[in-house]
Amino acid sequence: MGKEDWELEAALQRLAPFDSNQAKFELEQYSTSGELAAAIVRHVADDVQGKRVLDLGCGTGILSCACAMAGADYVVGVDCDDDALDLARANVLSCDVDHVVDLVRARIGTARLPVRAGFDTCVMNPPFGTRVAGIDAAFVQAALAMCDTVYSLHKTSTRAFLLRQAPAWGASADVVAELRFDLPRTYAFHAERSRDVEVDLVRFRKDDAGVPPPPPEPPTRAPAPPTPLGRGRGRGRGRGRRRARGK
Repeated sequence: MGKEDWELEAALQRLAPFDSNQAKFELEQYSTSGELAAAIVRHVADDVQGKRVLDLGCGTGILSCACAMAGADYVVGVDCDDDALDLARANVLSCDVDHVVDLVRARIGTARLPVRAGFDTCVMNPPFGTRVAGIDAAFVQAALAMCDTVYSLHKTSTRAFLLRQAPAWGASADVVAELRFDLPRTYAFHAERSRDVEVDLVRFRKDDAGVPPPPPEPPTRAPAPPTPLGRGRGRGRGRGRRRARGK
């Protein structure tokens, strides 16, 4: 059984963030707050408890720790940066979840990940793609190659692209939560102490066959009866209501 919400958030708030002198801009390294990590886990709890979980681009390890404390059976955090992995190991030890969490060094999108398949769920906060265009999509595709269900945090401004692109990756996608990422002042060029960024927690579910579904067949209709003589063309029944835009 996982920790209560308040207890989980308090434990995550105590984890060490990225050191501003060591954070790497080219990797888009920003610290995820304990409040945000706990909120993410609340939304994914059913797909984490008792599951094997993957965390790509684990950074400080906060999501790996959060999933472990929320009841995951096994968690693997993956990152390409040795300094980040050292910090993640320290955080894993401080949470006393080192018996649940393993950490692996690998770079997404350059080679086959040295991680065996068999994961149930991926929970990740990948780079937003502001530094390397398309890296956010590469993370999603890498996760779908190993998991049937992927929860991934993305800038709200990329929502339309991700939802539209998901079928090409053999998956469906929907937004399960609209959140705010408290972006701390990390680099010297940042003028503000912090800034809120609107983000979506997007759920991707792999199709059963793992390939894009074929387009549906057009429905077959019986031929319309001929219009009786003496009657003009009738007016339509009216247009359907415009569906309210969802989240």
